[in-house]
Amino acid sequence: MRKTLQCIAATAALLVLGIATAAQAQDWYAQREERFREERWRAHLFSEVREDLDHVQSVTFSGRDEYRIVRTKEELNDLQADLAEHRYDEAKLDDVIGGLQRVVDDNRMSGRDRDMLNDDLQRMKDYRAHHADWGQ
Repeated sequence: MRKTLQCIAATAALLVLGIATAAQAQDWYAQREERFREERWRAHLFSEVREDLDHVQSVTFSGRDEYRIVRTKEELNDLQADLAEHRYDEAKLDDVIGGLQRVVDDNRMSGRDRDMLNDDLQRMKDYRAHHADWGQ
């Protein structure tokens, strides 16, 4: 009887934890949507991409998946360092786009996260095509 009660208690705790985690995830997605509602996201595009990568990394369990994310974030760091010095380097932007594309294509993730990163990819491609007009 005692083992049954312990099993029920453990199951209930896991259920509550799962519900809390799902609620946090919903909040995170809602906050992301809010950040992209206003046009000022353009000035923070690469920070937003990094935040999205951080989110996907936080739910990543595979070493290869983790490696692709870390590598893409390193390339993003290099690009942002150049942009901070007012140097636009399209080759570095292409490296970030290519790295993010590999994450989208090869990493295991939810469909919602894949859609989110595909959205980031499209925004970066738009930036590449129109960067002079973005005020970065």
